[in-house]
Amino acid sequence: MNRTTTAARHARAVAFRDLHAADRPFVVPNPWDAGTARILAGLGFAALATTGAGLAHSLGRPDGTNQISRAELLANAAVIVEASGLPVTADLESGFGERPEDIAETIRLAAAAGLVGGSIEDSTGRDEDPVRPLDEAVERVAAAVEAAKELDFPFTVTARAENFFQGRPDLDDTIRRLRAYEAAGAHVLYAPALPDAEAIRAVCSAVDRPVNVLMGGALKLSVAELGALGVRRISTGSALSRAALGAFTRAAREIAGSGTFDFGADAIPYAEANALLTPPTTPTTSAGRASAVTHPGAPASPVTPGPGA
Repeated sequence: MNRTTTAARHARAVAFRDLHAADRPFVVPNPWDAGTARILAGLGFAALATTGAGLAHSLGRPDGTNQISRAELLANAAVIVEASGLPVTADLESGFGERPEDIAETIRLAAAAGLVGGSIEDSTGRDEDPVRPLDEAVERVAAAVEAAKELDFPFTVTARAENFFQGRPDLDDTIRRLRAYEAAGAHVLYAPALPDAEAIRAVCSAVDRPVNVLMGGALKLSVAELGALGVRRISTGSALSRAALGAFTRAAREIAGSGTFDFGADAIPYAEANALLTPPTTPTTSAGRASAVTHPGAPASPVTPGPGA
């Protein structure tokens, strides 16, 4: 089990749950290792989410079904929890199993890893039939919700409708699915790859639970604009990890192609990298209690980063 204490995990779980009820949406960026988790925590984000694609790429694998095992995913999540000290929700893919009992076990193992939330998607991993029948998908969401209820802290279950992500741009069916997942008890609803602001507005207005929206691709909307559409939570998926991979690849291609090293001008300075990755200290007060010290670079209020975070 992750070394997070029961009390600390409960506090993080409550804080994560309550972020969804704030006056403005919050961003859960997606780190893929301890270093990126620590940097994001130091920059003042209130919570984090894992990325299956970012993890797969860091392990030298393409993203896709069964590229990452449940054990590997949860081990990575535990590292991110430990490094950041923040509430962390995980991309639990389709739940790592075909039976509802498998989904429930994944939720229990996620909690044991220190996570305070996780998403279950309705994809199948089969090219010929990429999205599960609705009844089957609802049963799996319900199993995740019931397993979460058995925990001793409020584990946030996010239900994902994968139509647009799987090349099925059916907004009506997406909304139908999200409503069904809401009725099954999902705490947050998520349809990745919605194409435009009107689709986002339609989803948010069709359900009563908080909606997560994926940003970082072709769709260009700010935190404030997403909030006006009704969004409560914003994730970046694999966008940050692919941005890092893009910078690395461009630098390597420059060296291999032209034999020059101009990329170094864009590299973060050595001292700044060390400062960002130095864990916050917790000196003892005169009363003998540990008092948290802000990580280098953290803003005064870490709850919800502003537009462009």
